[in-house]
Amino acid sequence: MKTRVLIPLLFALMLALAAAAPAWSGEPIHLGLSAPLTGNFAEYGQNWQKAITLALEWINAAGGVGGRPVVIVAEDSKSDPKDSAAIAQKFTADSRIVAEIGDFSSTASMAAQPIYDQAGMVQLSPTTSHPKWAPGSVWSFGIVGTQAGEGPFMARYAVEKLGKKRIAVLHINNDWGIAAKDNFVQAAKELGAQILAVEAYFETDKDFTAVLTKLRGLKPELLYVPSFYNEMALMSKQREKLGWTDVAIMGPGSLYSPKLLEIGGSSVNGLYTSAVFFPNDPRPEVQKFVKGFEAKYRASPNMFAALAYDAVNLLTDTIRKVGTDRKAIRDELAKTKNWPGVTGKITFTERRDVIKDYRHLVIRDGRFALFDK
Repeated sequence: MKTRVLIPLLFALMLALAAAAPAWSGEPIHLGLSAPLTGNFAEYGQNWQKAITLALEWINAAGGVGGRPVVIVAEDSKSDPKDSAAIAQKFTADSRIVAEIGDFSSTASMAAQPIYDQAGMVQLSPTTSHPKWAPGSVWSFGIVGTQAGEGPFMARYAVEKLGKKRIAVLHINNDWGIAAKDNFVQAAKELGAQILAVEAYFETDKDFTAVLTKLRGLKPELLYVPSFYNEMALMSKQREKLGWTDVAIMGPGSLYSPKLLEIGGSSVNGLYTSAVFFPNDPRPEVQKFVKGFEAKYRASPNMFAALAYDAVNLLTDTIRKVGTDRKAIRDELAKTKNWPGVTGKITFTERRDVIKDYRHLVIRDGRFALFDK
């Protein structure tokens, strides 16, 4: 497990603020970040880190929270359940840390959840979408929506918008993948689709030729794949090599990543997915974030960067209202209604998750585009 405090970027920012702004009125406010900064999901965690760094630059340049600077203590979980749990032990034992952002995957977040629950610290995940996660602790909050919402949305996309009725499913075999599969399959069946087969793979799998060949023999009209960009890119290239090009490919918003385009190349053209954030959204708060991110990093932010940006801004807004007491933060966060995030308005349900408005996306000519058919 490796510590990744946001240095030198954040440290340099703090030095600049100390020189250019009035003296801070109090000690820094520390937030924990548990994210995959290396490993298979590093692209997601690194986008989180970039967005959070940008948000805190703006927050601290405007005087911080109550005259105190906000800093992040970042730990590399690799989205591994054991590392995530160990980070939770470290964060909750540190009296400086008032709340935590993370983890990335449902499996990692669920492994750490009992520790945050017992210690009484907010665990705010930008991306955990397992329907049972947020209800599992009064200290857990999720802002991406859940597979209970996205699964039926994707089923309607497949059956009603695309007219696909013969469907096969290939999902990653973890807590999130199983929930994504279950919610999609149930909704698709209710819409009249025939589920021809359901197959699973493990995160460590690299060769999908055999399972793709098996599914191809069933002649599905659509293959639904709850997965992440790295596995989808490999599957798409192997599917193309097999000559299986007469099937529509679809997966949840976990696939909305520039890395999918970079690694998958032409093999991912035509892939259907979803998103709760799109950079061309004209809302002022979205365009401020997009332009700031592009100016700083010379790249457009993706949905995962946007969710992390919302998470840190929502958390600092909450602390601005009630201070740094851990329980006061939890109680105030639970009251959140219509908070204007770049990924849409955030209102927590009684389960401490949110209901999101999803966008239909498709990859055209190597780019993500809104599906407008």
